[in-house]
Amino acid sequence: MKHWGRKPTHTFEQLMLAHYNAVAGDLRSPERLLAAIQRLKPVFEGKVVEELRRSDIAFYIEKRKADGISNATINRELDVLSAAINYARYKWEWEITNPVERMSLKEPEGRLRWINRAEADILIREAEQEPKSPHLGDFIRLALNTGCRKNELLKLEWDRVDLRENRLHLEGQHTKSGKRRFIPLNAEARQELLGRANFRARFCPASPWVFAHKRGERVKYMQNGYQAACERAGIKDFRVHDLRHTFASWLISEGVPLAEVRDLLGHSTIEMTERYAHLAPDNHVRAVSVLDRLSRSSHADGARAVQQVS
Repeated sequence: MKHWGRKPTHTFEQLMLAHYNAVAGDLRSPERLLAAIQRLKPVFEGKVVEELRRSDIAFYIEKRKADGISNATINRELDVLSAAINYARYKWEWEITNPVERMSLKEPEGRLRWINRAEADILIREAEQEPKSPHLGDFIRLALNTGCRKNELLKLEWDRVDLRENRLHLEGQHTKSGKRRFIPLNAEARQELLGRANFRARFCPASPWVFAHKRGERVKYMQNGYQAACERAGIKDFRVHDLRHTFASWLISEGVPLAEVRDLLGHSTIEMTERYAHLAPDNHVRAVSVLDRLSRSSHADGARAVQQVS
């Protein structure tokens, strides 16, 4: 829309405030959006978004690099600006271009750290000795046997645990992808949940939380206990999220198809799961061996045909 023959303009602040108010209510973590806006603000504050150019984006990138910020983090910050501009273009029909497009930086492959079963046994043993985190051993076992993220377990409520059907029920608001997911329970995961149920019956029968303290309040933090257990186990550079990587790595190593692992992890695309593919080289060997069988079959058919002719 034009006003007195001129196109209206909008400042960075107007854009980001309008965008935040429009989408924050639908986000699982609006704090992350707000944090990204705060990172963008020193460079783009006061600028007219209709006048932003790729050179402005390049300047932001170089400044953040000079601050020692990783390419991945810079990309996530610029994604926020790009999303706000696109929202304004398509929802409010602002006549602006998006200078962020095709400015993404190359990112290294995602972190992939996992442990073997012997190391996991040692870690669990040490976790069970952690005096300030009596729940830690149960948490680690469940993470290794379900592939759930930390908060998917720490925020798990009993009404989403189905021990009759042996599965966990996660709604969209409980998952990073925002999509509903069912987690099947193997025998070990089921046993751990029965142990948590016994704890609840003894100390806090009214608590809705699977991971609760004796007085019923939800367990929110366990980082210190977890790191202490890792140190005593002699396991270095192993984060809580790496329990999820370990779950996936064990499955792939045992020949579980990538598509099934993707669904168990709740990945939105198979590409996110493909980082584990190298852990199953035998699958590739078996795949190409199909050609050997086809070749032998073809040769045999040819020999029979020759015999029939002669």
